[in-house]
Amino acid sequence: MEEMKLRRYQEEVVERAVSGENVIIWLPTGGGKTRAAVYVAKKHLETTPRAKVVVLVNKVHLVTQHYTKEFDPHLGRRYKLMQVSGDCDEKDFFADALKRSDLIICTAQILENALATADEDKRVELGDISLLIIDECHDTHKETVYNKIMRRYVGMKHRGEARLPQILGLTASPGSGGAKTPEKAEEHVLEICANLDSAIVSAEEHASELAEMVPKPVTRFDIVDERPEDPFGDHLSATMLEIHDYMLTRTPDLSLRAIGTQDYEADVVLLEEKGVKQGNRLLAQCALHLRQYNNALLINQTLRMVDAYESLDDFYRTKEGTDIDDTDRFLLRLFRNNRATLKRLAADVLFENPKMEKLQTVLLDQFGDGKSSRGIVFSRTRFSTRCLYDWVGSDLFWKANIKAAILTGAGNGNSTMSTSQQKDTIRNFREGAINLLISTSVAEEGLDIPECNLVVRYGLLTNEIAQEQASGRARARNSVYSVVAEQGSREMHRELTNTFLGKLTAKAIRRIQEMPRQEFREKIAEIQKDSIKCVQLRLEEKKNRKEGDDIQLVCRNCFMPVACSSDIQLIDNSHYVNVNPEFKKYYKTGGRMILKKSFEDWEPVCMVHCANGNCNKHWGHELKYKKVALLANLSIKNFALDTPSGRITVKKWKSVPFVVQDFNFAEYCTEHLEDLGDSM
Repeated sequence: MEEMKLRRYQEEVVERAVSGENVIIWLPTGGGKTRAAVYVAKKHLETTPRAKVVVLVNKVHLVTQHYTKEFDPHLGRRYKLMQVSGDCDEKDFFADALKRSDLIICTAQILENALATADEDKRVELGDISLLIIDECHDTHKETVYNKIMRRYVGMKHRGEARLPQILGLTASPGSGGAKTPEKAEEHVLEICANLDSAIVSAEEHASELAEMVPKPVTRFDIVDERPEDPFGDHLSATMLEIHDYMLTRTPDLSLRAIGTQDYEADVVLLEEKGVKQGNRLLAQCALHLRQYNNALLINQTLRMVDAYESLDDFYRTKEGTDIDDTDRFLLRLFRNNRATLKRLAADVLFENPKMEKLQTVLLDQFGDGKSSRGIVFSRTRFSTRCLYDWVGSDLFWKANIKAAILTGAGNGNSTMSTSQQKDTIRNFREGAINLLISTSVAEEGLDIPECNLVVRYGLLTNEIAQEQASGRARARNSVYSVVAEQGSREMHRELTNTFLGKLTAKAIRRIQEMPRQEFREKIAEIQKDSIKCVQLRLEEKKNRKEGDDIQLVCRNCFMPVACSSDIQLIDNSHYVNVNPEFKKYYKTGGRMILKKSFEDWEPVCMVHCANGNCNKHWGHELKYKKVALLANLSIKNFALDTPSGRITVKKWKSVPFVVQDFNFAEYCTEHLEDLGDSM
């Protein structure tokens, strides 16, 4: 077992945790928060009879990373350690794994499922855990899984239950919660402290040592002049105005903000919802198509014109043969009539995006002339990372010895990366086979990425927590944190605002740390009481939700009623499925659903689309549960709900105004024995 050695600033921040207090350790990215947590876990295991330590992370890849890099090397020889995530079988036997282990590292959802299950053999209690370590604990707010777990803790504490785990939170920044004043920032940090029932500690006495160990990069704004001419963007805008004119024949009070902005996107999202609620397909479909054009304009502002064109062309390829009425035919005809012109304009290099030229200069300055560098370019979407990767594949970058790779999050679909692919990419980056990562926000938080000479923020609008984490990746000496943006742009304004909010958060933390302990405990106790009241109100609201057949699901595209609320049941707290065998006549299946990992109880089958005429609206996918029950797993965002008080839309299943019963497999098999005959 490797000997545990901490730096003086780490010894300072673990002191209260080692003595048994609930604390949040606030250290910058690269400051060694995880090593400090390992030390606390070690001391806890050494001094606590029948100790059980659970380490929670918010991303699957962090389970193995923390186990392999930190906890196992220091604790593995003396204690029984286990790693549990959705990728392994132990997730279904978490209670048993906890009994057999001294320390478990798992995703937060695994623990929440074990706390929430009605199955006594699989259920665990918070009192079974003696130390709960929460990584990236700034996520303990609102309806996150972390906060669901901690709400249980706070409720138990206020009921006077004695058996509760010690809490240890880890964060590079709790954030300001969007506050603009010291008082509001302080309220937000206090709320995080209350949710975690913890004080917040940082390096004070040994701050100079921390500053030496984690040097700050040079922040640089690489300013771009506004594009003098943009015929491609102008043509997109003109096409959008034709759609506006078409809409005005039915919606004379149309009011939208400036084309090509995030504000415009927000407006057309609301317009589509309005059209769906009113049963107005003209309004809903025009808004849907306008969002795609506006997205192309936003891409045109950040990436190449050809990337913007292809995003729009790909959308319309999916729409071929799906026309239902005159609105669809108008929109499809309009794009067909403009396709050739848009394609030609997108290929004209005279009017290419100047941001790309500036990014090229930034990269070549850092990597050219035989320099040995390592860098990350952060971009907003998976689509943008693919476009930038294609762009840096040219001879110009190859000659500068730039070897790039994409790093995106895990998930479903062809554009995502599996956990193993992420590990391979990071290993290649660490070993030098790759020297430039083009990444979404997945590389900002938690990943074990080596020190970089260059971090570039490109086309990103995020908060001060993300900024702190991204800039913390530039930890090499004399490293550069570059923001490529137009003068006065939203990106530049947001970066400056985030810098201000980061300082505001630091001041708020200092004020809280200087509070008398009694005052601090009284403040967080009051916040906890208010939180408990809010939870009770939500539970009452949930009890009052309607049951039965009085709410219908209708296709969001063609408005055909296709299901009743009573048809929907919930499998394993994850999959909302339609259990009515008659539902199959309303949908048709498409291509197979491909996932890059397998699951014990279910497997994906085919995509599911509306079968009403040419509609073809994507609804979700079929899944086979326990190799027997073939059910349609539905995404609620693809439907509207007809309720007694009118049509509504919701973004998530948890927001539906009716009770969703848990799926009972045995009962389903008994009721549908004939339907299952061919499958069994």
